[in-house]
Amino acid sequence: MGDMSEIQSGEDGYGRFSTGILPSHILTRLIAAKREILADEDILPAQIQPASIDLRLGPVAIRVRASFLPGKSATVEDKLAQVFMHEIDLSKGAVLEAGCVYIVKLMERAEFSSRVTGIANPKSSTGRIDVFTRLITDRGEGFDRVEAGYRGPLYAEISPQSFPVLVRKGSRLNQLRIRNGSPQFSDTQIRRLHAESPLVAFGDEKGEPDIDNGLGFSINLRGLPSGNGGRIGWRARRHTGMIDVDKPGVLSPYDFWESVEAADHLVLDPDEFYILASRERVAIPPDHAAEMVPFNPLVGEFRVHYAGFFDPGFGYEPGQQPSARAVLEVRSREVPFILEHGQIVGRLVFERLTDPPPQAYGQGIGSNYQRQDLKLSKHFRAP
Repeated sequence: MGDMSEIQSGEDGYGRFSTGILPSHILTRLIAAKREILADEDILPAQIQPASIDLRLGPVAIRVRASFLPGKSATVEDKLAQVFMHEIDLSKGAVLEAGCVYIVKLMERAEFSSRVTGIANPKSSTGRIDVFTRLITDRGEGFDRVEAGYRGPLYAEISPQSFPVLVRKGSRLNQLRIRNGSPQFSDTQIRRLHAESPLVAFGDEKGEPDIDNGLGFSINLRGLPSGNGGRIGWRARRHTGMIDVDKPGVLSPYDFWESVEAADHLVLDPDEFYILASRERVAIPPDHAAEMVPFNPLVGEFRVHYAGFFDPGFGYEPGQQPSARAVLEVRSREVPFILEHGQIVGRLVFERLTDPPPQAYGQGIGSNYQRQDLKLSKHFRAP
């Protein structure tokens, strides 16, 4: 297998640029050629997203005593021997309990060439049901990263936090972006993108984009458009039933969530999980992708947005203002913490694609969250 840098643009290439995130049509081409990402069973067209590939659970889950990283001298299998509790057959489906940690070998594996890297995140619907999942590789020293030249298996660490979940072989909980080269993206480029086509809009409120090591996101606590009443968020209930991750639109939200009403501030209780929305609406240009990164921990011990990928075309309408809010998965850490309306809680970093995908997010590809205000995961019926 040659280095991706040897591939030229054109029929056998991967787009207009030699560096950047690989879009759907390039991923499809590489998969057909059995390059960079392979699988035990054929990769399905439905797994290919505008700028990422969904990863599928294999047939076995291992319950472990604790989370771990292999470190540069060990494989995941080496470490599993130290923390193994019991094995669970996923071939016919099984429930993963809240508060437990599981390791599942994925059906996909990496065969990366020397300039190709990967970054993983939970899928949006996974983060919104408070399932904490991270990618692990052999000899990995960090979660959710696949290093250049890595050739080997991929594993998911899965830890449901609020609800028990029913999963099975082939369930898709996380996704992988594949990048060629090491492109850099600056605040100057974000300002240029915003000048060409607005990346954020504030509706009836005044505001200017907060661009400082990424594009800042603030929290909305004062109310949303009609259809939500006075609701500005949801808080997860305790001791609920289970969620089948592969069945959309079947659950009543009120069996799993309590409504959070509008106010100027919100006290986050430790160990509670909240679904909230950004004050801003956002748009991701079709030739770029974005990722929400953790905000400076010096301003508060809380976590926002488990599922950090924003696809090209999310909230984007040519010639229009941004149309979709970011839905935020929020959890305070060890102490109660007060969020104020308009407080910055996260930042988006942008990255160019090597080529715009044939279909961006929301363009007839079954996207669940285009034009969203406050929306629970796809598993729930509209309230």
